[in-house]
Amino acid sequence: MARFDSYPQGTPSWIEHSGPDPEASKQFYAGLFGWQYDDRPMHDGETVIGTYSMARVEGDVVAGLSPRFGQDADSDASWGVYLAADDVDTAVARAREAGGRVEVEPVDVGEEGRMAWVHDPVGALVGLWQGRSFAGSQRANEHGTTTWNELVTGEGERALPFYEAVLGVTAGVVPMGDGAEPYTTLEVQGRSVGGIMAPHGDGEPAHWNVYFHVDDADEAARRTVELGGQQVVAPFDVPGIGRMAAMADPQGARFNLMQPPAE
Repeated sequence: MARFDSYPQGTPSWIEHSGPDPEASKQFYAGLFGWQYDDRPMHDGETVIGTYSMARVEGDVVAGLSPRFGQDADSDASWGVYLAADDVDTAVARAREAGGRVEVEPVDVGEEGRMAWVHDPVGALVGLWQGRSFAGSQRANEHGTTTWNELVTGEGERALPFYEAVLGVTAGVVPMGDGAEPYTTLEVQGRSVGGIMAPHGDGEPAHWNVYFHVDDADEAARRTVELGGQQVVAPFDVPGIGRMAAMADPQGARFNLMQPPAE
């Protein structure tokens, strides 16, 4: 079990699901991971505009689920990733200078923290989170919690300088063997916190993805389909890393499963 109450800048610190039917999403992930929820009203001034659900595992917050608004209200669901920032306003200014585009300007979220959303130069949308009373996910690296995040793009060489300039993230290289291309990791304070991976197929837009730790990847993949989701890539082994699968929930949000090796 791993619990967290702070995140160094550049580390993925929070994951958030948004989609047209939050109640259906809650039921799906409760059935898949056993999540329980703490529902909180979302306000626009004095008006309640929706409900934000904090997913919990044994009382610890592990993810957020939100409705979609405006012109995106009926679009497919998706998972989003926030990276920790010491100062969101400074990070957003650096993002502009580094060729990014701001989607949501910095805004306070109660006493919990300050957030923004930006597009990197290859088009991937990523959140920035400056924690105050709330640092982010309180638990990770066990069944039903996040365990890894990747920037999916075929243009990693264009994207990497952006994250270096905005958040001070550096790059590492992991040989994959058998003639495969090396895997690029994102490093913070000498520790691998994420990676960069080419998309599975042509035409897949750049995005940040989410891996959930599971005890049994095959069983979790089977359960995903049983609950109305889809199997995008069947479970497969990566030597030394574990067993993985790529899935989609019933509203189209892509996510990945990762079962660590027995040792």
